[in-house]
This record gives sequence, C-alpha cells and structure tokens, in this order.
Amino acid sequence: MPEVSTGAFVIPRTRGWRQYAMVVLAFVFLLASCATKTPDPEPSVRPAGQRPYKVFGKWYYPIPDAAGYREKGLASWYGPKFHGRTTANGERYNMHAMTAAHKTLPFGTLVEVTNLDNQKKVRVRINDRGPFVQGRIIDLSNAAAKAIGLDVKGVGPVEVRALASDKKGVPDLKKGRFSVQVGAFSQKENADRLARDLTNQGHRADVMTHDRGDAVFFRVRVHGFTDLAEARRAEDRFRKGGYPGAMVVAE
Repeated sequence: MPEVSTGAFVIPRTRGWRQYAMVVLAFVFLLASCATKTPDPEPSVRPAGQRPYKVFGKWYYPIPDAAGYREKGLASWYGPKFHGRTTANGERYNMHAMTAAHKTLPFGTLVEVTNLDNQKKVRVRINDRGPFVQGRIIDLSNAAAKAIGLDVKGVGPVEVRALASDKKGVPDLKKGRFSVQVGAFSQKENADRLARDLTNQGHRADVMTHDRGDAVFFRVRVHGFTDLAEARRAEDRFRKGGYPGAMVVAE
C-alpha cells in the first residue's frame, strides 16, 4: 500500500488519508513549536540598560534610581585598547571624554569621584558597564583618571557619589550646565567649518582645544543646555542628523 512519510510518522494511503495527514502534520508542528520555545525568565518592559546581565558567571542587577548612592572602593581606568569600541549603552568609548563604567548605576548618571589619596575630584557620566574585578567599583576614562591623578598609579581608593537625583535633600545635577560635543578633529579648519555650520543653524557652537600630550584635538561643542534631559534629547537629534559620535558633556 502506498505510504506518506512525515518524518516521525508513516501514514498509509487509505481512504481519507489526506485529512488524516493534515491532522498529523498540524500535531507535529505544534510539538515542534512547544519544544523550541523557551519562556522568558523575566518578562520586562525595562530599558535594556536596566535589565539584569551576567558576566563571568555572576549576575548583576542595575538599579533604577541613583538617588543617595555613595560608595567607597577602588577605581581603575581604561584607555587606548578600548578607544572607539562600543560601550554598553551603545556609544563609542572616547578615552578623552569624562565618562566611566559602573556595574549597576543607571546609564547617564552623573557622579563625583574623589581620589581619597589627594582629595582631587572629577565629575563623570556613566555610559558603560564594569569593572568586573574584585574590589573595584568604577572604571574611569583616561581623561577622568588624569584629572584626579590616578592615571600613573592605575588603581586607587576613591569615593563615588551620585549627583543626579530627584529626591529631596540630594543635590539635583540633572539641572546645571551641559553641552553636546558634536565632533573632534585633528585639523582645526575642519572643526572651525563644523562650528560655523552649526552656528548658521542657530546653535551656540564653539571650538575647544584639547592637548592630549602626544596630539592636539579640536572639539566642537554646542552650549546652552541647563537640563540633562534636554541635553540628551539634543544629543539624540545630532546623532540622527549625521553625527553618531555626539555626546553630552557636563560643564
């Protein structure tokens, strides 16, 4: 008797075999879908930066609000090896910008880092995750490490204090002075050209010179933002407008 094979079943070609085959095939597909579908362990509408993540076998749980955060521990810094790579929040890591990596603080949080060896302070914005080393609580950009004298030693004791908060009694540095760095150039004429274009578009733009030691860069920044959320919206507009490296800078 002729037969029809579905892979898991062999259906004899008897009277009504077509209807029978359709039922069997539907059942097979149902089993396949049930076998391959795995339930989401934590259904969530949280932003990507707020979702738990696992590194070196350990789970980390980003906190939704940085209000009142203060911690002492070791700071380190990362530089040339990671320069230009994508950070955890999707930006390009810029070792010359005032940014840092933290394991659980919300992206965009402004923190003040105090070097406990010399009391020097620096303000940085969290845009990456790490450091995943025992005892270390924050990984600074190269520029931030230099600002507090940590670049030579490499690792040192610090206190990290969150500045951005909406809670009563904690300084609210979501309000303040912010600019958006739209580009950085090694040739001043290129920076001047971009600054002119931005000025003609109605922005308050200027060129800032940064001497890195081994090279000089000309940074084009748009000023005039007094609210972090406003500055972040402008950053997003510049990125979508053809400047993917645009970033908010606290002044």
